[in-house]
Amino acid sequence: LRVVTVPFLIQHINWKKEAAASVVLTSGGYPGAYEKGKEIFGLSDVDQDITVFHAGTKLKDGRYYTNGGRVLNVAAYGDTVEDALKKVYANVPKIHFENMAYRKDIGYRIR
Repeated sequence: LRVVTVPFLIQHINWKKEAAASVVLTSGGYPGAYEKGKEIFGLSDVDQDITVFHAGTKLKDGRYYTNGGRVLNVAAYGDTVEDALKKVYANVPKIHFENMAYRKDIGYRIR
């Protein structure tokens, strides 16, 4: 499979055999009027095979703060979706900020 949009952006896509899962960490009040400016802790405490994608964050003086409703995505690969979800949910509590929320039912239909 190839993605073609602009000649210099042509890339070959390599598919992984593993399954992937991601859980969104949201700010207090989301999806309504959400809170900003809450310091985020524990980003360096997640396991090495976890990827944390920043969505609604702001870096100020070397520290990360919430700056949107959907703040972070915690993602992992596993042999199955269930394995990937176990890794994600084992690492979500390592990250914290005031009034952080996340869904606990992600992937429940395939477990």
